[in-house]
Amino acid sequence: MNWQKILLLFVISFPLAISAQENNKLLFNDSWQFHMGELTNKSDANWKNVSIPHDWSIQSDFDSRWASGTGFLPGGIAYYKKSFDVQNYSPNKKYSIYFDGVYKNSEVWINGHFLGKRPNGFIPFQYDLTPYLKEKENEILVKCDHTDYADSRYYTGSGIFRNVYLIQQNPIHFSQWGVFVTTPKIEKDEAEINIQLEIENLTDQVSGSDIITSIRNDKGEKVATGTFSLQLYPNRENYIELHLKIDNPELWEPNAPNLYDLDVRIEVDGKLMELWSDKIGIRDFKFDANKGFFLNGKNMLIKGVCIHHDAGALGAAVPKKVWKERLKTLKELGANAIRMSHYPHQDYLYDLADEMGFLVQDEAFDEWEFGKNKWIEGWNVGTPGKDGSHKDFEKWGAIDVEDMVRRNRNHPSIIMWSIGNEIDYPNDPYTHPILDEGRNPQIYGKGHMPDHPPVDQLGKIANELSMAAKKFDTTRPITAALAGVTMSNFTAYPEILDIVGYNYQEFRYEEDHAKYPNRIIYGSENGDALSAWNAVKDNDFIASQFLWTAFDFIGEAGKWPYRSSGAGIIDLAGKPKPDFYFRKSLWSDAPLVFIGIADNEEDVTKRRHISTTWSGAENDLKYVSAYTNADTVELFLNNKSLGKKKGEYDGNMIFWKVPFKSGELLLKGYNKQGKEVATHKLRTPESITDFKLIYNKENVDNILIVDIELIDKNGSLIINDDRSVTFKVPTGIKVLGLESGDLKSHEDYQSNQRITYQGKLRAYLKLSESIQQKDVSITVKVQGMNEKKLAYNK
Repeated sequence: MNWQKILLLFVISFPLAISAQENNKLLFNDSWQFHMGELTNKSDANWKNVSIPHDWSIQSDFDSRWASGTGFLPGGIAYYKKSFDVQNYSPNKKYSIYFDGVYKNSEVWINGHFLGKRPNGFIPFQYDLTPYLKEKENEILVKCDHTDYADSRYYTGSGIFRNVYLIQQNPIHFSQWGVFVTTPKIEKDEAEINIQLEIENLTDQVSGSDIITSIRNDKGEKVATGTFSLQLYPNRENYIELHLKIDNPELWEPNAPNLYDLDVRIEVDGKLMELWSDKIGIRDFKFDANKGFFLNGKNMLIKGVCIHHDAGALGAAVPKKVWKERLKTLKELGANAIRMSHYPHQDYLYDLADEMGFLVQDEAFDEWEFGKNKWIEGWNVGTPGKDGSHKDFEKWGAIDVEDMVRRNRNHPSIIMWSIGNEIDYPNDPYTHPILDEGRNPQIYGKGHMPDHPPVDQLGKIANELSMAAKKFDTTRPITAALAGVTMSNFTAYPEILDIVGYNYQEFRYEEDHAKYPNRIIYGSENGDALSAWNAVKDNDFIASQFLWTAFDFIGEAGKWPYRSSGAGIIDLAGKPKPDFYFRKSLWSDAPLVFIGIADNEEDVTKRRHISTTWSGAENDLKYVSAYTNADTVELFLNNKSLGKKKGEYDGNMIFWKVPFKSGELLLKGYNKQGKEVATHKLRTPESITDFKLIYNKENVDNILIVDIELIDKNGSLIINDDRSVTFKVPTGIKVLGLESGDLKSHEDYQSNQRITYQGKLRAYLKLSESIQQKDVSITVKVQGMNEKKLAYNK
């Protein structure tokens, strides 16, 4: 299959001044205005200044009258507008507006002229402004209609929550998403590069052009060049394929995400029409029905996590730096893959995956032609709603898949296109008589429900979506995440897919592998049980696990007052929970020991209610667990050994029963030679005396992330004496949000004050360009303690 060997590249959008001499995208996020509610008269509207990305739902109040599925936050109708002049305007150029995502039902006008509507809020789209644009006093107006606020099983956000770009081009230019790079052949000493170009000529005459390409390595050395001649026919799109070779290519992989710089230039009569500059990553991969996944010829396990696009206090409007910090945490975990559940994500997130080395499953939908249950009162509680994206599926489904693929096909990280998540969820909405007799987890309503739509039609729809994806990329396999495999096996659905994802169906791996020996099966969504990982580790034919989920996320909540899901191994603030270290012990090669404490054997065995604080009443029985990848572990209490244990889970957790005594708990890990390779220490905390400020000044998006921890005199974290924290910031710094990780907190995310949760708090601060040229200080005040100054030096 031709998707077994590929090269991909990633697209960087440069916020540069618009010029024909450079990449032509100008970041267009500043100086927007926002109005909440219908717009009857623009002059009377209540406009306020905002910067894009902007999520109005996260700036609203949590309220039980809204839906648990979307985090008890409202939707509604709102408008955005922006007035602007065009720098170096020319009536002979083409101008476009590009939105990376607007939730949802967006309608766009330029100078009063309607440009179009896009229902799907997660799909990027572009409109031609040229016929209506002026040099001075232009106005873009955008309407978002999220009236059906309970339209999702998870938090979506509302508004222009992703980047916006203004694009200026010469009449001869690359089409939107009109550059695609593959490698039909990769060998140790040579890689063949194929570059497919779509070029528009909007003039009235044939133009002879030179297409000039160059590829440079990370040292800036040219490793391949080429010049190709092409006659560009007028008022149409022209197509050409270019072929280059790279000697001794450095391959892209998670542990070594090697990237090259690629430039493609269009010149006419020696004059530059357009320059397209990106990075490319060369790699070879395949899935095998019996042996799993191979990358660059090496068999490897895909250690993946599922993510949603929100980040606690920031909602869906998440700056690049925040996701970069989150991906660093996933690297520490030992993860090498991400599932973009259950929709295309922010543009820069794919760039980060390329740069940092993550394999990616990109996903289109959570539902197709019929709506799933959208919980209002709490997950699986009460009567669900049925609003959702299915309303627009018939018209837009295939188009959305095509645009997802064209937008993202040039990313080395992406290894599969998913056309749907749990579309075949039993009785939600599809059904089949097999439900009366099969082993079927996650059933809403037990048994066959004849009044529900039959599952048979899924094969037809899957084929249509698969063809839409392969229309623009045949280098990757098409997949979907199946929840009702027992039903889908009676349809053509699994056979349409190149590889078949199983959600929470580990018990079916062996029997389905035997029954369908040519089917490539992988874990597309999995629980955190040790047995679920062993089902991957112990079966060569299973390629992966995608853990649900990496991070806690807003929505998919229980009953009020809960408004967020606690399914993550990392909390809303991006901080690891105890179970993070259990997963790290399975996935990471770095020596690790970690102490987790429970009050009973069931909790320690199932890893529930795990504490990282050594405290209690004298002689209370504690269950002290070791999360480790060491050969042997030894536990000490107040310097006295409580015995060694083999550092293998062997289907069970490692733990000691320890009567509590105040003092120091120490865990040591040893390798096979008996050498100490890792330690973890807990000390019984005393009363709170101080707090720590932790931050770094790496400048990405002008964002500063500050962590606060409440501590005693020995530096031990205090988790049972939470305090209010207040940030005082100078002009030029904005508090974007304060996040504690508390799933039940209804505090105002826009406030500069918030209560810690289990002794921790994270602050997201936005620095203006001018403030970064100055020495400034930020004041942090913790209730009952002296304030501290956080110095930010230019």
